[in-house]
Amino acid sequence: MLITPAYAQGAGAAGPDFLMSLLPFVAIFAIMYFLIIRPQRQRMKQHQEMVANLRRGDTIVTTGGLIGKVAKVVDDGELQVELSEGVKVRVVRSMVQEVRSKTEPAKEGA
Repeated sequence: MLITPAYAQGAGAAGPDFLMSLLPFVAIFAIMYFLIIRPQRQRMKQHQEMVANLRRGDTIVTTGGLIGKVAKVVDDGELQVELSEGVKVRVVRSMVQEVRSKTEPAKEGA
């Protein structure tokens, strides 16, 4: 038979080779975090803050492209938006994409 016996090699110590093989994965994760994950979280936080501060009289744009004025804040999840005179629709708060103009808050004591 021409088959030679295979001998197991002794396991070497995990040293610089192991760290050097992990370095590209750590670098890729760091790049993805700073270029994708972190800006997306900041944008999400800004959108949540904008939606939480909506009040009556604000002119908004929905994700569907409708432009209207907030007629009434129904509850934490819905708004009543006036698209034109006499045309009012209910919109989910999270579907507000942009606030075009903000109304001034009512002065206290007035």
